[in-house]
Amino acid sequence: MLKPESWGVTALVVLALASGSSLYAAAPMAKVQPGVRLYTLDCGHYAQTDMRVLSDTGEYDGKTGSLAGPCFLIRHSKGLMLWDTGDPNPQAKLEPGANPVSTPTKPLGVTLVSQLKMLGIYPEDITYVAFSHLHGDHVGNAALFRSATWILSRKELDWAMKNPLGSSGPEFIAAYKNAKTQILDPEYNLEKDYDVFGDGRVKILNTPGHTPGSLSLEVKLERSGTVILTGDLFQTRENRKYRRVPEENFSRAESLASMDRIEAIAKITRARVIVQHDEEDFESLPKFPRFLD
Repeated sequence: MLKPESWGVTALVVLALASGSSLYAAAPMAKVQPGVRLYTLDCGHYAQTDMRVLSDTGEYDGKTGSLAGPCFLIRHSKGLMLWDTGDPNPQAKLEPGANPVSTPTKPLGVTLVSQLKMLGIYPEDITYVAFSHLHGDHVGNAALFRSATWILSRKELDWAMKNPLGSSGPEFIAAYKNAKTQILDPEYNLEKDYDVFGDGRVKILNTPGHTPGSLSLEVKLERSGTVILTGDLFQTRENRKYRRVPEENFSRAESLASMDRIEAIAKITRARVIVQHDEEDFESLPKFPRFLD
């Protein structure tokens, strides 16, 4: 979603491992434990000097703000899955009241790999890696997970390779050529969605519009219920509420249709919908290494 030139504008370091309350306590990861866990990892924040790109109807013109850039780890009894791999140079989130125009850029104090190591996990332990879409802030660390099976949308992959400036992702995902892959091709598959572990608990949902092959993720948890991670289907809570479409989206019509689809699924499953780039949604999730289960 974010263009390369916007990645480097951010603020003073606030570590993502700050203390915080959660319903579920952290524990060293035992990879054979039953049940599904959902961990939120801090993979960067973005100070926006002009949020205008987030809506094609002008609501954000000239406004400043900050966006989150999380990654997610799903622990399943059959393996470990990463959803998005973040920015290769993660930045810290803004201090309250900071001016994103004048605040100097500083790096985040943790990396994706350093957070995984807190759970005793190394890149080679990851079973699957999947991406909501192939913009650089979602695939920046993809090459670290060459041992995993890469789950990729055929539409998205073809688009990214043909439009390197528009996707900003090809240089980060080039490692897919030497990795095991699971290619999703909704056009030629009656099943639009993909059941990652085969038991209905972790499903990749087809939600094009932001990019040609944008995806969302549905995770069914025993105690927390269904959680839907929406990639860049929405960028802020306000965009979800008012169905705003970013001006850079590939297809306005597909964006709106995908929004309607996710809202319908959320209503049926009583899901908690997470707007991945929204700072409030990010803060509402258990602080790593705590988790939802």
